[in-house]
Amino acid sequence: MIHKIVTSLIFLCLTFGLSAQEKRLSKEEAVRLALEHNFGIKMAKNLTKIADNNQGILNSGYLPSLTGTAGANYNDLNSSTEYPGQFDTSGGAREDLEIDHAESQTYNAGLNLNYTLFDGLGRLYNYKRLKEQYQLTELQARETVENTLLQLFSIYFEVARLTENENVLKQALEISLDRITRAEYAFEYGQNTKLDILNAQVDVTNDSINLLNTKQQLANTKRDLNVVLNQSLSEDFQVDTIVKFIPRLQLDELIAQARENNVSILQAERNLNINEYDIKVNRSGYLPQIGLTGSYGWNLNQSAPNSFLPGQVIPGSNRSSLTFGLGASLTWNLFDGGRTTTLLKNSKISYENQELLQEQVELEVDRDILNALASYENRLNIYEIQEQNVITNRNNFERSKEQFQLGRITSIEFRQAQINLLNAQTNKNLAKYDAKLAELQLLQLTGQLLNVEL
Repeated sequence: MIHKIVTSLIFLCLTFGLSAQEKRLSKEEAVRLALEHNFGIKMAKNLTKIADNNQGILNSGYLPSLTGTAGANYNDLNSSTEYPGQFDTSGGAREDLEIDHAESQTYNAGLNLNYTLFDGLGRLYNYKRLKEQYQLTELQARETVENTLLQLFSIYFEVARLTENENVLKQALEISLDRITRAEYAFEYGQNTKLDILNAQVDVTNDSINLLNTKQQLANTKRDLNVVLNQSLSEDFQVDTIVKFIPRLQLDELIAQARENNVSILQAERNLNINEYDIKVNRSGYLPQIGLTGSYGWNLNQSAPNSFLPGQVIPGSNRSSLTFGLGASLTWNLFDGGRTTTLLKNSKISYENQELLQEQVELEVDRDILNALASYENRLNIYEIQEQNVITNRNNFERSKEQFQLGRITSIEFRQAQINLLNAQTNKNLAKYDAKLAELQLLQLTGQLLNVEL
């Protein structure tokens, strides 16, 4: 009864993958999806766009500023003028003078233009600094892409490894199921005991548990890959398990050009250029600034009636004017309390620190390349050894299988040969992808991860 339940469970595990039509996700397609949809790469591209905006002419300080102004005022005046002790021409008391709702309005509009003709070259060097900052941001985005691709392939190859392990475990399970069948037939004909059947059932149970665990790990790892690709977590696929290694001659050529292409060294060089422009920008504070100004204005004044002359009301008037002005200014900060001098000294010290940092980065990159190359060669040798070990253990398993069927070795000895082959196959799978990841890490250090066919 237990045998039937286990067999049914394993049959479902083996046929589940066949019932789903899984698409093939090649390495090239995975890279394309990551470049288009990965969250980190999208944010890096947006930061590059910001840096591109900052380096534009609109943020350079070379364009003039033009401002417009306009205004309007309205007044409503009610006045009463008395003339105590005064008489008109007829000898009677002079009447009071009343002015009701005397309205006055004023309107004005103007344009003001300001342009810095010369600012001690600070504007020029700051503009060049923004250009360098943009190129630095591009390198930072490239570094994000490289790190993302390494993460992508780390997960992709883990999916490939678990896929191959799954196939190995399926084969091991099929062999164990065949052992149960043979053990049952042999027991029916009196050629062995019930113990052989029980041993085979134990091995089937262990193989089925290993297979179920591997399937679960594979499903989890596929979800991890879907996160990197920014696609549905339920997306199912098969990956490419074929691995090709770059020829050593080509690898040596890439290593020789590492200093010209390594992203960390290139970033250090850009930072050094930025610090150099900082020195020039701060030095411009010693020079004068020359500016031009221009203005154009229009005014309209509508005055209210008033009692300027005794006994008379002067009617209101309208007065309009147009004005145009042009001027130049010279500003020279002869002494600012030492602020410019302090900024200049500090920027020179920062430049020296950046030179030291660049030397440190170059030395560390050289070290990392040598370490990565040694690790790659070591893992490649281990992979070649594991390949030979699989051949040896497969030959041993086939011979043990023949001896077991002839009854010359026990089921325990046969199981040990099977386990040895299983371990050799899974170790070979691990060594293969470890070697490929080491190669990719070496390619990143040479600055060629995005330029080499994977």
